[in-house]
Amino acid sequence: MNLENLARLNKARHQRQACILVTDLSTGADRLVIEGEPLDGALGAELGRRFGSGTSGSVEIEGQTLFLNVHLPPPSIVVIGAVHITQALQVMAPVAGFDMRVIDPRTAFATPERFAGADLVADWPEDALKGRPLDAYTALVAVTHDPKIDDFPIIEALRAGCFYVGALGSRKTHGRRVERLLAEGLTMEQIGRISAPIGLDIGAATPAEIAVSVLADIIQALRRRKRSDVTEIVA
Repeated sequence: MNLENLARLNKARHQRQACILVTDLSTGADRLVIEGEPLDGALGAELGRRFGSGTSGSVEIEGQTLFLNVHLPPPSIVVIGAVHITQALQVMAPVAGFDMRVIDPRTAFATPERFAGADLVADWPEDALKGRPLDAYTALVAVTHDPKIDDFPIIEALRAGCFYVGALGSRKTHGRRVERLLAEGLTMEQIGRISAPIGLDIGAATPAEIAVSVLADIIQALRRRKRSDVTEIVA
């Protein structure tokens, strides 16, 4: 690999940017591309598909045999609220390939006893997200029912372009949430990305069933997300 491209690859991975190393198998020449601005033609279309599937492999494009080495950031879930749904989701998420972090300032809920082995932060989201901000490969799940806790991370998730933003609550509760988010300067287009009531409609009743519906909703959002076009990364 070209050393400059290696440096760019390391930079992209550090910044949790999806990237693909494109290598011409006949010459050995390579270049690195990331999700971003348009790259036209058959290669751009193929890269878009690869960003979606996450699969590497060779391909014939316009007389060239290329190997596409796909590097996607590990998808993660940030849950706001150490509740029963979160306990069930903590068990399921790693099985589906997701890292998961739980944030809740309510120390009566956010205890090591209730979340053994979890990445648990007993702090306000405003502080917890400073060192580890949200990004496009993160799903945000807000389940406290408390606007003082949920609203800030929801706003941050929408502005950061998280691939999934879900919030627990009835349609009436969400209606009040929409009013608050509009007052914070978000647009209806941004707010429309929120999955609320949270999860796929499977008739879930118990916390574990709701966790299943939420995880399924997250997986669907990840695999069907609107994929950006791509651009060559600048060092």
